[in-house]
Amino acid sequence: MNARLPPLPGTADLAQAFRTACELDVLAFKPGNVSVESPGHGMQARDFQLSAEAAAPHVADRALPLGERIYRAIAATRQAVGCNTNLGIVLLTVPLLHAAQHRLPHESLPQRLRRDLDETTRDDTEWVYRAIRLAAPGGLGSSPRHDVHAAPTVGLLSAMREAAQRDRIAGQYASGYADVFRFGVAALKQGRARWGEETQALTGVYLAYLSDFPDSHVLRKFGAATAAQVQRMARGCVADTAPCLDWDCVRRHLANLDRGLKSAGVNPGTSADLTVATWLADRLLSAADDPAEASRPAGGQADI
Repeated sequence: MNARLPPLPGTADLAQAFRTACELDVLAFKPGNVSVESPGHGMQARDFQLSAEAAAPHVADRALPLGERIYRAIAATRQAVGCNTNLGIVLLTVPLLHAAQHRLPHESLPQRLRRDLDETTRDDTEWVYRAIRLAAPGGLGSSPRHDVHAAPTVGLLSAMREAAQRDRIAGQYASGYADVFRFGVAALKQGRARWGEETQALTGVYLAYLSDFPDSHVLRKFGAATAAQVQRMARGCVADTAPCLDWDCVRRHLANLDRGLKSAGVNPGTSADLTVATWLADRLLSAADDPAEASRPAGGQADI
């Protein structure tokens, strides 16, 4: 006798969860990155909001395989804003949404995610390679094996494992999103406990990633020395904000770091992408643990 399956998460609900994650991303002050408070790198917060609207129907399209969702979302983004605003976000969030839609009653979200990634195919790789070429991220370069400019010869997970040592987004695929589920979600809960406000908690998540790991985007564009320097600057900001008793105090230190990074043209984009994925993963975990949770607003501010 077949087990009775719970209703799958609604496509519209998951698309809205993606939009909310992206909206919170630009509302949070993330030094060096683009936000409502601080544009930069030739982009405004509105570019990211338009990108989220364009990508949302595709990232949650249950009729599409994982790789094609990524390509369709990036193609729609490119048409909407004409530049790369969300490749890393889409690469990280599509597997989470796919897993939430296909999770069986006995599976946790991380278990289903790992199974979905294990089952990705060479077709998925081809779609993702097309998406990366279309987005044309800065500092992409080439690779001696599984280069995105060549026809793929392996499934998507194998290709990501090959890139995992140099790219933290690929590393999430290779590790089953270990950084997101173990490190990022814990940082999000700590931020909420300290500040009780969702965007401020996300600033804490961003700084946690930026201070604990060399940012892949910075590493790819500027090299190891600059990535290490950015990490040290982030650690200094974390130390400076630790004694702060109110957000005005925190914001002054954030603004100092933001000016320093943007004056050097440095955008820690991977840390921002991981922050978006962390909020979405936490939201999906809450819904998986308690279906009623999916209908409640998060952090008293954002409603999905």
